[in-house]
Formats: sequence, C-alpha cells, structure tokens
Amino acid sequence: MHHFRYVGNHLFCEGISVESLARKFGTPLYVYSHRTLSEHFARLDQAMAEVEHLVCFAVKSNANQSVLRAVANLGGGFDIVSGGELQRVIAAGGDARKCVFAGVGKAESEIEFAIRQGVYSFNVESEPELQRINRIAARLKKRAPVAVRVNPDVQAGTHKKITTGTYENKFGIALEQVPAAYRRAAALKGLRIQGIQMHIGSRIASAKPFAAAVKKIVPLVRQLKARYPTFQTFDVGGGIEAVYDHALASG
Repeated sequence: MHHFRYVGNHLFCEGISVESLARKFGTPLYVYSHRTLSEHFARLDQAMAEVEHLVCFAVKSNANQSVLRAVANLGGGFDIVSGGELQRVIAAGGDARKCVFAGVGKAESEIEFAIRQGVYSFNVESEPELQRINRIAARLKKRAPVAVRVNPDVQAGTHKKITTGTYENKFGIALEQVPAAYRRAAALKGLRIQGIQMHIGSRIASAKPFAAAVKKIVPLVRQLKARYPTFQTFDVGGGIEAVYDHALASG
C-alpha cells in the first residue's frame, strides 16, 4: 500500500498535509513517502528471502539524493546507466560495490571510473563492449566483473515500444549465442565472469513474462555456473507496472 490519502479534497502524505508543504516550500514541489518506499522495499526483499539476493533501485527512475540515501540506508543496491548516476549514488552514501552498471552507451571514461570505484558488475550488451571493458581494465591492471545481458526472446506483454527482451529488440545477446560469448570473455585477462543478466521490458503488469524468461535462462545459468568458478549472479531485470489511479493501493 502507499501512504498518500485524501481527506475530503485535501491530500495528505504520511498524515502531513501536502498543501502545508507547498505553502512552506513553494511550488512546484515533489513529495515522496519514505514509509511507502521502505515498505515496498521490505516486501520485495522479504519475497526473495529464500535465496541470496540484492534488491537494486533503478537510479534512472529517481535520482533525488534523499531517495537514494533512503535506499542505501535500507541496504539496497543500485542499477545505474551512467557515471553521473554512480557519482550521485556515492554522494548519497551508497556503496559502489552494490552497483550494477547497465546501459547501451557506456563511455570509456565512465567505465574507467566504475572500475576504479569497484562496482559489483557491468551488465554487458555486446561482445565489442566486453572487449572495450577488457582493454580499459587491463590498462588499469584490474579485472572488471561482467555479466552478459541475454535476450531470451520472451514477450513481456507490455507496449511494443518498451519491450526489450525479444529478438526484434536491439538489446543483449541472443540466448543461443551466449555460451560462445562467455568462452571468449573468459579468455580476456581483464575480465572476471560475475554472472548473467536479463531485462525484458518496462511497465510489466504480470509475473508471467518474468517466469517464462527465467525458465528459459535457468538451464544456461546452471551450465555457466558449472563452467566458470567466479559465476555467482543471475540479474533479473524489467520494470513492474506502476499504479497511477489514486483510488488503488499500489502493490
């Protein structure tokens, strides 16, 4: 549930009048509920309690320093897509070692900064990107942790413009090509095989597409884990639908 409520025609957040906040701080004004964020984080965290896990907040969704600080204080990690987002996480007290660096357009300067800060993993879109990260890591005399983004060719049941997990989408490496990509990555001295990653789309209203994608990828995960001793992570990505009708309880 969330902690925004109407009393008559007046909106309250955690029992505090939003009108009073607007009078105090001026408008336009963004108001976030710490209690809502904390409770939703806890629900997701508890749902994964049977397995070792890390819940990562997508910084692209909200880079407000107070929001990032709240996630860090809850023990959460962060999904980042730029060096600037990594800087914001660090400034908010977040741990770079709990950051996964995704995105299709990582600049070399951003990759170097992330390696120096010790990010948990780079989510890698292509073999040329693996080679680029390897070259930078080798120059720094480090081994960069990588997870190949696998495209499972699964329909997410969302709008076609925000679907990212089918072969019609220009994201990731096709499922059947992934084993060969890992063999080549393992031969690169500047890389460490950290895991595998998927992201099938945004605003997904059902768990079924996630389940279908995971079911397709799990056999590959087992194969890779048996082959590469450092392999330890299956990063399950995709955006869950938000509730926009204030009459409905989000979640």
